[in-house]
Amino acid sequence: MTAAAGLPADPLPWYRRPMAWTWAATGAVLVLYTVLAWQRRWMSDDGLLVLRTVRQILAGNGPVFNVGERVEASTSPLWTWLLAGFGTIPGPPLEWIAVIAGLLCAVGGLFFGLDGARRLYAGPVAPAGALIVCALPPFRDFATSGLETGLVLLWLGLSWWLLVRGTTPVVTAIVLGLGPLVRPDLALFSVVGFIALVLLLRPRWPAALGWLGAGVAIPVAYQVFRMGYYGLLTPNTALAKEAANSDWPRGFAYLADLVSPYVLWIPLLLLVIAAALVRQSRILLLASLVSALLLALYVVRVGGDFMHGRMLLPALFVLLLPVMAIPLTRKTVALAAGVAAWSAVAGGWLRVPYEGAHLAVSVTDERGYWSWATGHEHPVLATDFLGQDVIRDAVDAVRETKQPAVLVYSYGDVKQWFRFPTDRPYVTMAADSMGAISTIVSLDVRIHDGYGLASDLAAHSSAIAGGRPGHSKWLVAAWEIADAGRGDLATDGEIRMFQPSEIDAARQALRCPDVREVLASTREPLTWSRIIDNFTGALHRTEIRYPRDPAAAAYCGKGPPRAGG
Repeated sequence: MTAAAGLPADPLPWYRRPMAWTWAATGAVLVLYTVLAWQRRWMSDDGLLVLRTVRQILAGNGPVFNVGERVEASTSPLWTWLLAGFGTIPGPPLEWIAVIAGLLCAVGGLFFGLDGARRLYAGPVAPAGALIVCALPPFRDFATSGLETGLVLLWLGLSWWLLVRGTTPVVTAIVLGLGPLVRPDLALFSVVGFIALVLLLRPRWPAALGWLGAGVAIPVAYQVFRMGYYGLLTPNTALAKEAANSDWPRGFAYLADLVSPYVLWIPLLLLVIAAALVRQSRILLLASLVSALLLALYVVRVGGDFMHGRMLLPALFVLLLPVMAIPLTRKTVALAAGVAAWSAVAGGWLRVPYEGAHLAVSVTDERGYWSWATGHEHPVLATDFLGQDVIRDAVDAVRETKQPAVLVYSYGDVKQWFRFPTDRPYVTMAADSMGAISTIVSLDVRIHDGYGLASDLAAHSSAIAGGRPGHSKWLVAAWEIADAGRGDLATDGEIRMFQPSEIDAARQALRCPDVREVLASTREPLTWSRIIDNFTGALHRTEIRYPRDPAAAAYCGKGPPRAGG
């Protein structure tokens, strides 16, 4: 109200109003995070892998990686379809759309986290936990990268903001239900968030069941689609990375890899003390703690990841939500100052010991590696990745192939691509790092990776004991030659890369019932009978594993005959 309306105007000028300083600090932190993340803009090879599916959608081939093969090669369906929607905008390349969309999502998530804290404390606040987001390199790196991390932060921040408001339970339930479509593991936050919603508003049972129905409608509908279309319970990437397995020692090492270099326990301890000194909803605080613990435990259980810090960012972000901003009192001002001091030191000087090592080891500074490997400080376009010899040679091999063939790389003394004859009317490539390759070459080229992210054959193979996280599978190209090739000699140079017995064993394995079922579910025409069979057999098919060694797989799980048998 103004003085003209008969009420006295606020006697304080704007610069002495606490809420004005709250909004100024919020704006400053959002600008800071935007600038810092933009300075580290890039596109990961795995992010380019997502764009292959987006290109197929935009071309009318459906949500697939290869034409004629229904493989869900993206972990985040919502991110894939969001990019497909943005991809209809004429002009900018898909790579830049993914980078900018990820950055906007990440900044939006931080905004909702900050505004949720303002509403939680119902008064002026100062950013505290948000400074940790600004300071940590992984939060800055994966705000872009082409992966779904920015969308994860947006969804978490928005869900929290809606829970704090508590005025739109149906909308809150619907947003919470989207968690599994952002990333399957975020279903943990969805469940805890819905319980918190019910405890906060205490509705009657019919209303609570209605909220639940609204929340599960979209993810259940997509799950029905996934089972009928892809024939699995999970994304293909979950099989490739064996997301149901456990490797606690490696997982704790991955956790330490994020905490130790930045002495992260210092700001977290300061914020825990601050949270104990201010009044807030115990239900929301408990929801944050439980969700963060569950998300972190899941990542630790599966053995972490190969990208530094990336998989733990959701858990850390959730943990920070109640203290993203805190009221400044005589008791908390020193704590907030301590967090600010740590943020300045961490953002300016604290780094992982392997930064700049440029080695694809157990855990990697992924952005640093690709900046070095491509020769671009900010590799964004897929063509920027042609600076790496392996990717450039693979793209050249496809372009120089004038007739259908199976392209296989020789990792022996002679390191080059060789072509094997095929009866199929297209080129098949057994690739390694395939994100940039798949974004550059035409959509009718079938690209299969030995890691199994986009390969139906490799995803169901056995893992290598002690393999690199996220890359623990590797199906030798003899399977590709047996599946799509004809003969065991390359047409250029008559190179024998595999013994005939190895390729024959792979051909025999391809006739095994389990392997045939996997391939039929992804490659047969999508008739109603195929959809029903895919749906009803999804559970069994998700559990199918066969030896990666063709000689062992050829026995179809029965084992070799005993001597004298």
